Amino acid sequence: MLNITKNSLHKNVDLTQYESGKKVFHENHNKYFNRFLKIFAVIGIIILFLPWTQTVSGKGNVTTLQPEHRPQTIQSPIPGQIAEWYVQEGDRVKKGDTILRIAEIKSEYLDPALVERTGEQVKAKSSSLVSYDEKIEALGSQISALQQEQELKLEQAQNKLEQAQLKIKSDSIDLEAAETNLSIAETQFNRTKQLQEEGLKAVTDVEEKRLKLQETQAKLISQENKLLASQNDLINARIELNRIRAEYSDKISKARSDRSTAQSMRFETEAEVSKLENTFANYEIRDDLYYIKAPQNGYINKAIIGGIGETFKEGDKLVSIMPADYQLAVEAFVDPLDLPLLHVGEKVRVQFDGWPAIVFSGWPNVSYGTYGGVIVAIENYISNNGKYRVLLAPDPDDHDWPDALRVGSGANTLALLDNVPIWFEIWRRLNGFPPNYYTPESEKVAEK
Repeated sequence: MLNITKNSLHKNVDLTQYESGKKVFHENHNKYFNRFLKIFAVIGIIILFLPWTQTVSGKGNVTTLQPEHRPQTIQSPIPGQIAEWYVQEGDRVKKGDTILRIAEIKSEYLDPALVERTGEQVKAKSSSLVSYDEKIEALGSQISALQQEQELKLEQAQNKLEQAQLKIKSDSIDLEAAETNLSIAETQFNRTKQLQEEGLKAVTDVEEKRLKLQETQAKLISQENKLLASQNDLINARIELNRIRAEYSDKISKARSDRSTAQSMRFETEAEVSKLENTFANYEIRDDLYYIKAPQNGYINKAIIGGIGETFKEGDKLVSIMPADYQLAVEAFVDPLDLPLLHVGEKVRVQFDGWPAIVFSGWPNVSYGTYGGVIVAIENYISNNGKYRVLLAPDPDDHDWPDALRVGSGANTLALLDNVPIWFEIWRRLNGFPPNYYTPESEKVAEK
């Protein structure tokens, strides 16, 4: 009720005579309240000096620690169409189990005996390689035989050349002897003629000497002819020697040319064989690609392309598989301002979606429903959501993570930083300062 009257009730009526007035209107009515305020102030001051753990919070989801343990899709490296399924969604498969079979759709691979025919081509080309080897070997033998025959012919021609040279020497000696005999015959003829003129020799003696002189001159001319013939034989021997060299050089060069041609053809055939073998191996591998197999032990999550006869391109996703054996981890995303405060090996508290938890960020020891984690990797490049990715593994010193936890569920994280008084944390938050930057003891020891 509003006190709008000028008549004060408490001046005319003594309220202390009533029991309620005695309890309210007394001299120590503020005593208990003041005592409460003092006790509250002392407790508040004590609380301000209690330790407070600075934290960096983050949100993320459950993943796996190793990349090969994360859910994956299986693609086909070749285009085709679904021919037959051997599994259904939810089935457990082992590594190497056949998931589905695909059929070929490209015209150049439709021949069912393509691999066998290609193998026959490889064998035929390989046989031609053997023929070329035999031809090269035969030409090599022919070249060796021609070289040996050339050496024999050259030796024979060289012998004839030496014989011609010796014949020339012999004919030259005979020519000199004939010239000497001619000189003697001329001297005897002149002396006999002179003696006949003096009457000391008969005419018959002069005729005999004349006849002998003519015979000696005939022998000289004959010897000169022999010498010229021997010289001609020497020239012919040299010509024959050059002819043999030219003839066999031509034959050997032709044989070598044929051998080089055969070697070139062999190399080309060898290249064709190698190409056919490569094609044959590709066809064999392509036959294996018609069967899509499980890359590791796991469960079939979803058939992305399920219809029989449905076509797809190379690289299209066919089926999703979840590995059976994996180690859980958490990928959390933190603000760029908090990234320098995190270090590999630091302890982190994790709260999973679906598991009730009571979290005191400053007092992690009294939190309930959180699990221990350790930072194992920090991404150096910002993600699409504008934050940095941090990978957490289970803390081996803490209790195990829940068995029913599945990949993909949400998680909240608290990275434990430096311990500071509560008054400092309140002052920091009021001023908008970041948590204290510090270096873990492990990194300090490593630097030393």
